[in-house]
Order: sequence, then C-alpha cells, then structure tokens
Amino acid sequence: MVYDLIIIGGGPAGAAAAVYAGRKKLKTLLLAESFGGQSVASDDIQNWIGDRSISGVNLAKKLEDHARASESVEIILGKRATMVKKDGEEFAVTAQSGEEYRATTLIVVSGARRRTLNIPGEKEFSGKGVAYCATCDAPIFKGKTVAVIGGGNAGLEAVVDLLSYAAKVYLLVRSDAVKGDPVTFAKIKNSSRVETVYQAEIREILGDKFVKGLRYADTQSGDGKNLALDGVFVEIGSLPNSDFIKDAVRLNERGEIIIDHKTAASSVPGIWAAGDVSDSKYKQNNISVGDAIKAALSAYEYIINRKKLLN
Repeated sequence: MVYDLIIIGGGPAGAAAAVYAGRKKLKTLLLAESFGGQSVASDDIQNWIGDRSISGVNLAKKLEDHARASESVEIILGKRATMVKKDGEEFAVTAQSGEEYRATTLIVVSGARRRTLNIPGEKEFSGKGVAYCATCDAPIFKGKTVAVIGGGNAGLEAVVDLLSYAAKVYLLVRSDAVKGDPVTFAKIKNSSRVETVYQAEIREILGDKFVKGLRYADTQSGDGKNLALDGVFVEIGSLPNSDFIKDAVRLNERGEIIIDHKTAASSVPGIWAAGDVSDSKYKQNNISVGDAIKAALSAYEYIINRKKLLN
C-alpha cells in the first residue's frame, strides 16, 4: 500500500497534521510510539489554548480521540521510525520492528527529548516538582522557591520566565561562568530574588511525594550542600528526534530539520517538518500545532498539483 501521506510522530503536531489531512481526505498513516509527546509527563499544563488546566495524560487522550475521528487516517502506535529513504517517486519509512511503509509525502513531527541529569530523584519526581519547560510550568510555582539547572540560554530564559511567579530562584551553573547571552543574564543578575551558584554539580533531587530540595557538590572543594526547594527546572537543552532522517534532509548544527517557515517544507520536495524536531525558534505545543497545520495544507497542495501533472 502506498499512502498519500505518512505523519511521523504523535504529539500535538502529529495530531494536528492528522486532523487536517483527514479533512482533506488524504490517505494517511500516522506512525508513532504513543500520543502526547513530552507533555505527557506534566500534571498541570496551563498554556494549552482552550483549557485553563489539563494534565498531559488527558491532553494525549484528547489528541488521540481527535486524530482517530478522521476516517481516512490510519494510526499505528508502538512503532518508532528508524529510517527514511527516497525510492523513486515514493518515500520508504522503516520502523524499528522492520516493517516498511510507503507514501508520496511525509510530515516529520517526531519531537525532541529533553537532556536529563540522570541523577537519583530526577525520574521519580518528574512532573512532581521536576520540570523541563519554564514557559509551560512557571505559573504552577507562584510564590515558591525553585532552582534552575543550566547556565546556557535555556537556563537564563527559564529564570526570566520564573521571575514573574516564583518568590526565589536559584540558578545553578556547573562551571565558573554563565555561558548564555550576557544581555539575558543582565536582566536577572541584579534581582534580589535570584541567587546564582557557580561550580555546582547536582548529585540528587530530594523529596517524598513532591520535590523538597536537591543536593549538590562544589566542584572545587567537593563539599556537599543542600537546598530546600519546591521545584527544579532542568534546562540543559534538548535533542531533536531526527536521527532516522538525518541522511534524507538537511539538518542544522543542532540536528534540527531546517524548514521554510512559510510552508514548513524541508530541503527535500515532498517532506515537511514541524514542532521540536524542526528549527522553529519557539518550542511550544501551540506553535507546533500551527506549523503542523501549515505542513498538512502544503502537503495537500503538493499532492493535488502532482496528480494534475501526472494526468
């Protein structure tokens, strides 16, 4: 079977692309490990438009229900794409289990994965005080004491977001200097509510049902220290899930798919991308959805024009 379109990814962008492909009656396959993307880990999403508050699990259910309402969209879950190659006028997508799926167009919305600390307590308290997106979760910590881990731009921007809500923000930096934009650092370094801790190697996140603090070591002296906290924001960057398509389209130095931001087209005709796997500046669910809709409408135009040429 050759589909009109294969959508790779089941986050908000994948669901949006599926809904719009279904509205255009494209013979579509959505291939994903699961629905929801990174947001599944969040207990309280407050910036998803249309819902003042929704859990990641409930958001995933709504996305899946809407995508499955389209009769022309087939959904296969539990399968991760491992390779994409051009084969004549078609694209072949191989899953990790060995199956191959073919289509005349692709939309890649495979998202990204957050860089993690890989320390005790991080996984246990993910969504229970450990967060990876200050833009998403800062309002939850109104009046609280939090730590931001990471001295790059992601960490500095997280502090800026949190200053509108948190009572106290610790910025923990592993080296002896902040590596992020000096202009952004200037916005926060003079705030009485921000304390920057240099040469801090995070050892453990502490808590019971929720985060209560963290333990770190001074990289010079080796001394262990504790901080009492209500939340920990891990802001050490993310990795786009683009390995499976790196040989098929052009990527930037971060491994993101380079797209035309008017149409979401990649460097290869017939392949579009949206969301965190693309080089979109803002990694937000609502923006990913809009970009995926662009991709779906662009793919539809491409398919229609191609059929006209063939006829």
